[in-house]
Amino acid sequence: MRDVLRRLLSGKITEDEAVAELRRLQLDELGGRAKLDLGRFLRRGIPEVVLAAGKAPADAARLVVAMAEKQGQGLISRMTAEHQAALRKSASTAGMELIGYASSARVLRAGFTAESNEGKVGILTAGTSDLPAAQEAQMVVEACGLQGRLDADLGVAGLHRFLGPLAATLEWGADVIIVAAGMDGVLPGLVAGLIDVPVIGLPVSTGYGRGGAGEAALTTMLQSCSTGLVVVNIDNGVGAGAAAVLVAQRRLRGMNGATIAATSATPINATAKMGKAARHVSAPPTTRKASAPSSSATPTHRSNQGKPRR
Repeated sequence: MRDVLRRLLSGKITEDEAVAELRRLQLDELGGRAKLDLGRFLRRGIPEVVLAAGKAPADAARLVVAMAEKQGQGLISRMTAEHQAALRKSASTAGMELIGYASSARVLRAGFTAESNEGKVGILTAGTSDLPAAQEAQMVVEACGLQGRLDADLGVAGLHRFLGPLAATLEWGADVIIVAAGMDGVLPGLVAGLIDVPVIGLPVSTGYGRGGAGEAALTTMLQSCSTGLVVVNIDNGVGAGAAAVLVAQRRLRGMNGATIAATSATPINATAKMGKAARHVSAPPTTRKASAPSSSATPTHRSNQGKPRR
C-alpha cells in the first residue's frame, strides 16, 4: 500500500491506476476459483490462512505461493503429506523459503521478514498429540511478528511436569498463554487458576470413545471454575493464535499507555491538595486530640439545590 502511495505522489501512476492497485491489494481472484483477501492483515493485523483440507494439493500450494508473492508470506494449515510435497515443490520453484509447523506452514518471499512486535505468547500442551493444533497457533503468532514459546507434554497425568515450564514461560515474560489439551481437557483451567496472565484454552480432538473427538475437552474448558478462561473451538489453532495476538497487542498497548500517562502526569503536592489547615489528628487516650484551627473556612450551604431542569 505504501509503495502504491509513493508511486502516486511521485507521478509514476495515475489516480485511477492507484485505485485499481489498491483494490487488487484488498481482494485478488485466482482462476475464478479462489479469492485471496490480501487486505485482511492491514485491517486486523492477522493474515489470511489457507485451509488445505478439501483442496487439491496443487491448488492449495498455488494459493499459498500467490499470497507470498503479493504480501511477503503465505500461510496454510491442515496439510496432508501430499499437500506438503506439493507446497515444497512450488515454494522451491518460486525461490521461496518454507517454514514448517507440523501440519501447517509459512512460505516467505525472498528478503521478507515479518514486522517485529514486542508481544510474547506462551504455548503449552497437555500431550504430544496436541502439537499439530498448538503449532498451528504458533505459526499465526510468529507470522504476526510476535515471539512464540512452546512447551509440550505437560498434562495432569504427571502434574509435576508442568510447574517448571509454566514458571519459565512466566519468567520469559509471556503476555498471554495458549494451553492445548485433549482427553479430559483439564490443563487450561488449572493454569488459568494459578496465574494472572490471560489464558486461551485450545481443545484438541485426542482421546478415546465417547467425547474422544474433542467434545469432552471443550466441555471441561467451558465449565471451568477458573474465571476468565477463554476457549476456542476444537482444533482451532488458527483461532487461538489470532486471539492471542490481539490480546497481547492490546495488553502491551494498555501497559505502554499507562506508563506514558504516569510519566507525563503533573505531580500533586500533598500540602496543596489538603490545604494549609491541619486535619484532625489522632492521639493516645491520655492526650487531648488536636483539631483543625478555628480559622478554617466555613462552607456556605445554598438554600436550594438549584432550579429543576424543564
